Amino acid sequence: MRELYPALANKTYFNYGGQGPLPTPALEAITASWQRIQELGPFTTDVWPFIEQETARVRRQLAALCGVGPHRLALTENVTSGCVLPLWGLPWQAGDALLISDCEHPGVVAACLELARRHGLSIHTLPVLQLCRNTPADRLEAAVLEALEQRLTPHTRLVALSHLLWNSGSVMPIAAVADRLQQHPRQPWLLVDAAQSMGSLPVEEAAAAADVYAFTGHKWCCGPEGLGGVALSERLLEQAQPTLIGWRSLRQEGSAGSSFHQDARRFEVATSCVPLCSGLACSLQLLTDAGSPEQRLQQLQARSSQLWEGLQSLPSAHTLLQEPPAAGLVSFTLNGHPTAEVVEQLGAQGIWIRRLDDPDCLRACTHITTTPEEVEALLAALRSLN
Repeated sequence: MRELYPALANKTYFNYGGQGPLPTPALEAITASWQRIQELGPFTTDVWPFIEQETARVRRQLAALCGVGPHRLALTENVTSGCVLPLWGLPWQAGDALLISDCEHPGVVAACLELARRHGLSIHTLPVLQLCRNTPADRLEAAVLEALEQRLTPHTRLVALSHLLWNSGSVMPIAAVADRLQQHPRQPWLLVDAAQSMGSLPVEEAAAAADVYAFTGHKWCCGPEGLGGVALSERLLEQAQPTLIGWRSLRQEGSAGSSFHQDARRFEVATSCVPLCSGLACSLQLLTDAGSPEQRLQQLQARSSQLWEGLQSLPSAHTLLQEPPAAGLVSFTLNGHPTAEVVEQLGAQGIWIRRLDDPDCLRACTHITTTPEEVEALLAALRSLN
């Protein structure tokens, strides 16, 4: 597959968690889609069947990955919009509490803080980062559930917890958390940031269990930026109202007085870039052709374990996790080396990792396209810094 990704030809790339490289077939699919739209006429009777075909195709693919029906899948621009649009449409009451893990992305946290300010909600923290750093993998689920039990209150109305944590690289027990929340008197909603899980993990169980499971296509799926999706639960579709409203939210797009879609499309807004659907559909098919989600995860783990184990031999290196990561994210620090300087020095050698702010650390991501030789090249470059 590496030959399909032009971006991998001249660099050693470990930033799939930031943005995955676009394969040539997906780029060609985008170009062909633009061409077809122009041939049919960008606003003609003939073009609409093609537009519906492309959007429906990628919606079905994403819904299948999430283990839900297409009626529960809304197309979005990115993870943040997938989280925020349904979140703001829920029936909040003053005094409700939001329980947010300490490993959530700033975009989601900022949206929750503003939501709390406007509706008189309280914010509580679910501490999971230190659990991930100090708890053996076979005990992590129990530890997370215990922490959840301690932080739930009678006022808890929503829990925000990522599936694959973007900083530590730990996998959260989303289905087990959802089951526990259903036993709570208020049955809090479960919002899941799936930016790092879609395309890297089997997500069907977690996505089907969450109320909001939001993801993007441009990270581990290696699709174009600007297109993602969100899987919504049946109860959320019953309870949440549209927020940012446009013609795609309406059952009859030509009538302002029309009722909203009864399915997830009520959270779609207006005109989007259809060729991106063609590109993402192609990228998803390439991943499917490369193996099942479980098979691909094994490849990710093989390379991330190789990197994690290699870091143990570096005297100055300290991995955030005590054991090899459950997926493809490896976070670590180097004593005596500011993280920003390490990124700059490695980049000068054509090796790309990234720095995270919280905690201040380095992160390297391995994908199915990562080779053992690339991992060794990164380790050798890190040794040269010592």
